[in-house]
Order: sequence, then C-alpha cells, then structure tokens
Amino acid sequence: MSAPSFTIRNHAFEAVPLEAGLYLVATPIGNLGDITLRALETLAACDVIACEDTRTSGVLLKRYGIATSKVSYTEHNAAQRGEELVSRIEAGEAVALISDAGTPLVSDPGFRLVKEVVAKGLPVTTVPGASAPLSALPGSGLDNSAFQFAGFLPGKALARRAALAQHADQAATMIYFESPARIVATLADAVSAIGADRDACIARELTKMHETFHRGTLAALHEEFAAMDRVRGEIVLLIGGADNRETSMEDAEQLLIEALSTMKPGQAASLIARQTGLSRQDLYRKALSLKD
Repeated sequence: MSAPSFTIRNHAFEAVPLEAGLYLVATPIGNLGDITLRALETLAACDVIACEDTRTSGVLLKRYGIATSKVSYTEHNAAQRGEELVSRIEAGEAVALISDAGTPLVSDPGFRLVKEVVAKGLPVTTVPGASAPLSALPGSGLDNSAFQFAGFLPGKALARRAALAQHADQAATMIYFESPARIVATLADAVSAIGADRDACIARELTKMHETFHRGTLAALHEEFAAMDRVRGEIVLLIGGADNRETSMEDAEQLLIEALSTMKPGQAASLIARQTGLSRQDLYRKALSLKD
C-alpha cells in the first residue's frame, strides 16, 4: 500500500503518520486555495474524515488528491456516528472532523463529538485556518479591539429583536451569521433595537469571486439591501459597539485587574482605554498602583 499523500499543482507530497485522536481541521470558506499545508497533511494522513456533507468536502479533497475515506457527521446522525468515531479513536485511529466551510464547531454540530472524545480522555488537536467571522472583521472597518461572535440570530422576528436589543449596549463589535432571505428583516429589526445611526458592515461571499463589503449605518444598509431585487450569497453581519457607554474608573479598575494578569501596565492601560474611552494616562497611573 502506498503512503498517504496530497498534491499541490500536480506535485505529490507524502503525509506524515498521525497519532490516534480527533483532529479539528479548518477548511476554506470559499476560495479552495485558503487551506494550510498542515491541514492537507492531516487530512491525507488520518484514517477517516468526518464531514458535514461528503459531497461538498469531496470537491476540496479531490482538488488536492486526498483519497482518505469519508463519513457523514451531522446533527441527524451524531448519536450513532459519534459513538463509531470515538470507538475508532480508542482503537488507535486518527479521525479528522471538518465542516462544509471554515472552522469546525463554529455554528455546526461538531461540539457534541468533541465533548464525547474529551469525556473519554482521548486527545483533541486543532488545526487552525479559515474562519468567516475573523475574515469579515478586519475588512469591516469597525473596531476590532473587542468583538463577540454570536452565531445565527433567531429566525422569528420577536426573538431576533430581543437578541439584538440584548446586545445593543455592548462596547464590543458584534458578529452574526445571517441568511440572504432574512437580512433585510434583520436590518430593520437592528435599526429598531439598536439605532439607525449605529455603524455596521455586511460581508458577502467572503474569499469568493463576488466578495463584497457593504459599510454604513444600519439605516443605510437596510435601505441598500431593501432595494435589491434579490440578495444572494453567504452573509456575515457586523454591528459596531456602543460608543456612548459611560464607564466609571471603578468599573475600569476591575478590567485593569483582569488585564494585568497577562499584560504589563502600559499594555493594560492602552487596552482598557480603547474599550472604555477613559484616559490612558489615568488608567496607566491606576494600573501602576494596582501592580504595586
């Protein structure tokens, strides 16, 4: 039997054997070139690849000449298939878990499998790579010093407005996934729950041929998307944090204490100043006194 391998532009590379365990492998979110060498080597060398959709994953694997066997792992078969995969790891096999696109466990059913593997005391290894939220954030033009990813918003209007209202006072940039069929309604709800003038961004078809970033206030984005005949493509919605929250020095002191556990006083002061709008100089003096 030939050694497992993968190919890049018709050049074959042998894959190094893997230790038994579960490997969480990030795959491209659009452009198939956005995959790491480590991911290719892991997918080629493992004993089986658990996929959300074997057909979708098959396109990627064929592109790179990877012949590893595939099995489906979805929320519908997670109970039975998870038990099978755990048994295979216990028997000494390496199992890779991938989603249709991006990083496993981000808005997909993979968490259940990881929980089962961890409960058995078996190894779990992450192989990082593409992620839609982290691809959208740098290009959004919104503050990225603090952000929160909240996955998909609820499908029903009342629950969606409640979720948006709950996040309205967050200082961090909020990141959501949304479907093209609901984005206009979601923007209308965001205007109502958060405010027409809040800065926001919609990132569509990230890394693909028709990638676009739409930036503006929530009201402007709602007007723009409501005027479209049909909205297409996978969507990441980013909403800028509230910039009018008043943070007292007493509140900031607790933030400084947490930051000082891993940072120097100057670094901590700069971080909390960006998050709260308070004077960096005042925060630095406070940080020095807390350090002492």
